[in-house]
Amino acid sequence: MVTAVAADKAYDSDAIRETLAVDGIEPVIPSRAGRREPKAYDRDTYKQRNRVERFFNKLKDFRGIATRYGKLAASFLAMVQLVAAFVFVRNS
Repeated sequence: MVTAVAADKAYDSDAIRETLAVDGIEPVIPSRAGRREPKAYDRDTYKQRNRVERFFNKLKDFRGIATRYGKLAASFLAMVQLVAAFVFVRNS
């Protein structure tokens, strides 16, 4: 079950926050600079979002992933898993 959603400032709207609240999900979204009353958010959880985003950017460094050469879902998933393992080993 999803307990929190970490999103960029671009997703800071009352409508998105209300939709998440209805489903019982904590929004981890920093407030935009122009918001009159900034909303509180869990900074530690938001920092984890950055780690995930950097990982996906490293995956995209591989041409086969970025251009989706594997047209079948199974072969594309296999390539993503292989590259993810390579990225993990390289950065360990």
